[in-house]
Amino acid sequence: MKATEQGVGPGAPRRYQAVPRTLIFLLHDGEEQGTEEILLLKGAADKRLWAGRYNGLGGHVEPDEDILAAAERELAEEAGIQAAALTLRGVLHITLAPQDPNAAGILVFVFLGRTQERRVVPSREGELVWVPVDRLAELPLVDDLHHLLPRLLQGPGFVHGLYRPGPDGRLVYSFRVEEAP
Repeated sequence: MKATEQGVGPGAPRRYQAVPRTLIFLLHDGEEQGTEEILLLKGAADKRLWAGRYNGLGGHVEPDEDILAAAERELAEEAGIQAAALTLRGVLHITLAPQDPNAAGILVFVFLGRTQERRVVPSREGELVWVPVDRLAELPLVDDLHHLLPRLLQGPGFVHGLYRPGPDGRLVYSFRVEEAP
C-alpha cells in the first residue's frame, strides 16, 4: 500500500488521525526485602499540566521512530536509563471531541518495564522518585493512574482504555483488560 492510500493528510477527516504518545512505568526491586518500587515523575511546580502530581514518564513519538524506540528514547531523556526491558501493556485512546468528525485524537502506548538501574538523572520535567508500589494510593497521582496502575500491575493482561470528555469537560475513562493467553 502506498503512503498516499492511508486516508490521512490534507482533505482527510481528522477523526482518522491521532497523536501518538508513550507512557512508561518502570519497576525495581525495592531497597527493603520483598518490596517493589515504581519510578514516577512528580511534576515540577511550574509545569502547565500536573504540577506537583505523580505520573509515568514518556512523551510524543517522533516521525522517524517506531513506538518502542520512542519509549526507549523518552526513558533515556527523562531518567537517563538506557537498559530496561519494556513491554507494551496497553493502549489508551483519548478522544477529545467525539461529536466533532474533524477532531484528532491521542493514542497513548503504555509500557511496563523492569530495571536493575536505580540511579536516575535529574529531569527538567520534575523530580524522579522511586515509590513503593504499596504506597501508590497515598500519592497525588494524575487522576487516571489510580485506576490504570492497578490494572497494569495485577498481571500479564493487556489494558485497553478509552478516555472521553464528560459533561463538565473532565476526561472520563473506561478500561478493559484482555487476559493473557
